[in-house]
Amino acid sequence: MSTNTSPEDKPVITFQIITDTHVTAERDHEYNLNFELALRDIAAHGEGSSGIMHIGDVTDHGFPAEYEEMLRILNQYKTDLPEIIFTLGNHDVGLGNWESRLGMYTSQTGMSGSYHDHWINGYHFIFLGTEQGLPLFCDLSSEQLDWLEHKLGEQSSPNQPVFLFLHQPLKDTVAGSLESQDWYGVTQDKELKEILSRYPQTLLFTGHTHWELEVENTMFPGHGEIATMFNAASVAYLWTNEDKHKTGSQGFYVEVYSDKVLVRGRDFRTGTWIEAAQYEVAYTAVNV
Repeated sequence: MSTNTSPEDKPVITFQIITDTHVTAERDHEYNLNFELALRDIAAHGEGSSGIMHIGDVTDHGFPAEYEEMLRILNQYKTDLPEIIFTLGNHDVGLGNWESRLGMYTSQTGMSGSYHDHWINGYHFIFLGTEQGLPLFCDLSSEQLDWLEHKLGEQSSPNQPVFLFLHQPLKDTVAGSLESQDWYGVTQDKELKEILSRYPQTLLFTGHTHWELEVENTMFPGHGEIATMFNAASVAYLWTNEDKHKTGSQGFYVEVYSDKVLVRGRDFRTGTWIEAAQYEVAYTAVNV
């Protein structure tokens, strides 16, 4: 999609999206270095940002030493960065005792639990997360789904976007989520799709698949019938349509205007925009 914006236009709000950092206990591990590069890029180019949205797999195994390393890296740039808000990933809680892993995640990230929401500059940011320690999938309780529908219903205008974050993508939507690829992963796939069909102004961002942003189905268009969805790639390493590992580190810069949202793919290793991953989602103009 084109991203035609005149130089005098200024966004109402901006933020960044990263996912799948997979921080390890090894200080010089490639994943850790890529996380540092991403934060350095945002610190240098994200002036005025209202937040960094992390879509899960913060750590590689959910170990205390990995969180310690994650915080060490984050604290190096903390004074130059906006607030970082975390989503729960399967690597954070799916590889050990559920209660222990969840407790470690909440205590080290400062998040209140598996799911939470935030109003930022008049826009609603909603974060979903598994309530079971499954190795790959996300399991959303009926209570969480009811909570989500209630939160989506708080929106005062149907034309103003809502930003929704979940680690695992819905089946047969964005890159890497085809059933044959085995990287989709919401147990309540049908139920969540039904809710999102009632709130098509929602933009859903997911991680998990690591698929590089250059592929054609990075964005799943909602066409007014369901939420528009984006795969956010990975900071640690990438995956290709040839089903192969690829060295790389990618994410999004998001610019919100009164009538549209620009989602801009970023290569954190080279510090350049990904031309094949520049998207525009248009909305009817609203008062902001």
